Amino acid sequence: MMLKPAPYAMPVEKALFYGGWAFTGLVLLFLVAPILAIVPLSFNAEPYFSYPMPGLSLRWYQDFFGNPRWTGAFLLSVKLAVVVTIAATALGTMAALGLARTHLPGRSVILAIILLPLIVPVIVVAVAVFMSFGYFGLIGTFTGLALAHTALAVPFVVIAVTSTLTNFDWSLQRAAQGLGAAPFTVFRKIILPLILPGVVTGALFAFVTSFDEVVVALFLSSAEQRTLPKQMFSGIREMISPTITAAATVQVALSICLLIGVELLRRRSERLRGMTPS
Repeated sequence: MMLKPAPYAMPVEKALFYGGWAFTGLVLLFLVAPILAIVPLSFNAEPYFSYPMPGLSLRWYQDFFGNPRWTGAFLLSVKLAVVVTIAATALGTMAALGLARTHLPGRSVILAIILLPLIVPVIVVAVAVFMSFGYFGLIGTFTGLALAHTALAVPFVVIAVTSTLTNFDWSLQRAAQGLGAAPFTVFRKIILPLILPGVVTGALFAFVTSFDEVVVALFLSSAEQRTLPKQMFSGIREMISPTITAAATVQVALSICLLIGVELLRRRSERLRGMTPS
């Protein structure tokens, strides 16, 4: 990534270069500004969403981690996200490996069907899932919610793993099979280490997709079954409390930790493959 223009660049080219970086910075600031405004409010000593803050306090974090309603919603979201991540990563990786074969009949049609949850509005998906799951008695169950979230998360895994498989050398697989390796051994020792960055990235997106999803949860979960986003949504409708800002800050912190973990895994994978990050 270039952080400065080329030495031989013309003045106009330098101006365009720095102007592009400035515009990019403004766009990023516009996207991050709401988060930068919410996080300090979670430490506000008064139950108001206003600046300047009269003082600092951890009372909203105490309420978040001490209130069974909030902790139960948080633990349910984590449990659901872990289950969805495992299922979506396994299904998405297998689908990406199958779609990577260019001779697969109807490849484009199959890929379009898998990516439909990314194209169709989530409210349409929620209504369709609600109507179909009603016939199987899955509404208000953890299984139904996990299946719906898995359907939403699989496309992210497929995209991430497919992009990693674009430059994959399939002759390595054929060589391992020619030496007598079993299919599972070939996948575990040859394919998986090389596509691990894509798998981990897809798993991250699957976790975040499930952890932050609220529309499908509103349709499928019961009154007692509240995920963290649903609890936050209900809190905004019933009674606005600064505890919501503490919950939002916890979500942001968890996302940042996941991103850092993925970056560390990516660098480790590059070192194992004899590559050095630029």
